[in-house]
Amino acid sequence: MKVQNIIVIALFAFVALLFTGCSTTSGRIKKNQQLFDGFPAEVQSNIRAGKVDIGYTSDMVLMALGEPDRRYTRTTERGNSEVWAYRSKAPALSFGLGIGGGGRTSIGTGVGISTGGDRSDDKVRVIFENDRVSSLEQAK
Repeated sequence: MKVQNIIVIALFAFVALLFTGCSTTSGRIKKNQQLFDGFPAEVQSNIRAGKVDIGYTSDMVLMALGEPDRRYTRTTERGNSEVWAYRSKAPALSFGLGIGGGGRTSIGTGVGISTGGDRSDDKVRVIFENDRVSSLEQAK
């Protein structure tokens, strides 16, 4: 089997694993159907659309957005708040080429695939105070 075929197969396997491993909004709702049914119609509509708003509980945010990529505590003059950060899930693709020397000349290539960036790549940050969303920070 050619190296190019192996790379293509590995790439497709990775992408398939990426998509099957992600939970969906509808799956999260179904898992918590009784709780979801008790929410007002506007909240249900927002959750289905993957949106959150001020005043939402952590359960509402989990249904709408899923588990955050990271959680941390923020301390301000008003006290402590919990921050849930969500990064973009879009894969990034990069290519590389290297040439080496030292008696013999070598050439190499590489392909890299990543599903995350650094922490400045947060798509949205949800800030909680007393288990309620007090503010939202969204990247443009």
